[in-house]
Amino acid sequence: MKSKAARLANQSDDSLIARAAEIGAEQDHALLGNEIARYNRLFDELMGIEEELRARPGDRRRLFVKLYEHRNMQVRLNSAKATLAVAPQEARALLEWIAESKHNPQAGDAGMCLWALDEGIFVPE
Repeated sequence: MKSKAARLANQSDDSLIARAAEIGAEQDHALLGNEIARYNRLFDELMGIEEELRARPGDRRRLFVKLYEHRNMQVRLNSAKATLAVAPQEARALLEWIAESKHNPQAGDAGMCLWALDEGIFVPE
């Protein structure tokens, strides 16, 4: 049986980004349904995708920019966070927009992320 990392390594960039979008939409539903364990499992899967794209030549996390205008706010939030290290200005602008949108819970999450960035508590890698 292949490990999770091996399965991700065999997928194309486009399929990983498509799965990241699916995960964001699923996380949104999990949040609305107060399904914290499900949300956390999805978060772990998303982190695996980010790690795989980061490890690829040229750090392919920039591909998350394709999801900046996705219809789902959680997908946008995840994409902004995923690109903070590789597209910091664009990612910050999206986080600011989400925070100002008052579309909760994502607006609150974006606001906390901005606060952590400004305070130096969170430094994107």
